[in-house]
Amino acid sequence: MRTVDRWFTDRRGIPVRVIRWEPESSRVIYLRTGYEHGECFCPLIQFQRDFRGIEAPHEFTSEGETTGS
Repeated sequence: MRTVDRWFTDRRGIPVRVIRWEPESSRVIYLRTGYEHGECFCPLIQFQRDFRGIEAPHEFTSEGETTGS
């Protein structure tokens, strides 16, 4: 198992955060914001087909302003 912290978008353009990659089972484990059931996963080949890498989305403060601006 390899720990990862990278952001991707799915086919619909929704950002997901990849947290692990399991080379033994060829699975990618990721989190969806607001998804109450925890971690999601899919086979590496499907992930490579359906997801695109992006820069980490800007984090928002409680006032709705982006940090670092």
